[in-house]
Amino acid sequence: MARKTNAKPASDRKPSPRQTLSREAWVKAARKVLEKRGIAEVKIDRLARHFKVTRGSFYFHFSSLKDLHDELLNEWRRANCAPFEAKRHVTDIDGLQFFTQIVHIWVDEKPFSPLLDLAVRDWSRTSRSLGREVAEMDDLRITLLQRAFRAMGYGPEESLVRARLTYFHQIGQYALSFKEDPEQRKRHGPIYGKVLLAPLVQEPNLPKDWQDTDGN
Repeated sequence: MARKTNAKPASDRKPSPRQTLSREAWVKAARKVLEKRGIAEVKIDRLARHFKVTRGSFYFHFSSLKDLHDELLNEWRRANCAPFEAKRHVTDIDGLQFFTQIVHIWVDEKPFSPLLDLAVRDWSRTSRSLGREVAEMDDLRITLLQRAFRAMGYGPEESLVRARLTYFHQIGQYALSFKEDPEQRKRHGPIYGKVLLAPLVQEPNLPKDWQDTDGN
């Protein structure tokens, strides 16, 4: 006599749900590869293997690899360029306050991403048009810093040099993958301010025992 079972016929079984990937998921994965290995390693097959799907899944969301590349650049523009672009036409400023706002775009990393900035800078070495765009963004960032120093009372040439020193210092930290304990970074912040802003402007958060004896 046959034993009864509760198993459903194979035809009645529901297929396992397939992984649903959004365009944003592909971009997020591609960005991680870009930041760790560079644009040359952002490949459709690599990403498909990562998600355990076919190339067809990629083409459901993107027309080509260039389409994905363009979206990665849009990520960079939104996170790392737009905050500076927003200040392009600001002219009536308090020099120290404006300087602080610019620096905090980098320091706060909300939404600025150092890793993405470095990856796109490296990418720009293989693309003339992207190289121009990165150079234009460098110029804007330096110009904003120069504007801050001019508002503090420094002359045009000195403002430019101080702006470059500030910017090169920040980019250099990222390029060297320099790591620093958060508490130490916070403690050193006012000293950096003293070095970059003096002698016309005093870093307001500088402890008294770090200030010049003549009060400048």
